[in-house]
Amino acid sequence: MISQTAEYALRAIVHLAQTHPVPQTAANIAEKTHVPVPYLSKVMQSLTRVGLVSSQRGLHGGFALVQIASSFSVLDVITAVEPLHHIRSCPLKIEEHKTLCMLHGTLEDALLRMEEVYAATPIDRLLDERAGIRSLCGCLREEMAAAN
Repeated sequence: MISQTAEYALRAIVHLAQTHPVPQTAANIAEKTHVPVPYLSKVMQSLTRVGLVSSQRGLHGGFALVQIASSFSVLDVITAVEPLHHIRSCPLKIEEHKTLCMLHGTLEDALLRMEEVYAATPIDRLLDERAGIRSLCGCLREEMAAAN
């Protein structure tokens, strides 16, 4: 449905939302989100470039959200790292196809519906503050293992 890059960006954003406003180092984000540091660095550059995340060097530096998590959506994060590719014309370049065929029309409709859901989902909806449970799957697994 979405690329691995978009998945990693969403993991990083959710982690930053959970720790907001305290800046997080790349190493800390990578550890908590199970994203390889080199890949995470590329993702964080993209998120910083579009203004979702700020980056500060130094002793108390790191990455932090620029805005509160309710002010931007899942779609904002996804398109920051890898825009969704719509099917506007026949991918096979068949000139007779003035409109999309059933296959490509169905795929485009599905993409439009996904895009609507992503746009309507603010990042803060992905946070789960119940009883200190973190919303990222890996973090929950680690906490449960540590408790046993």
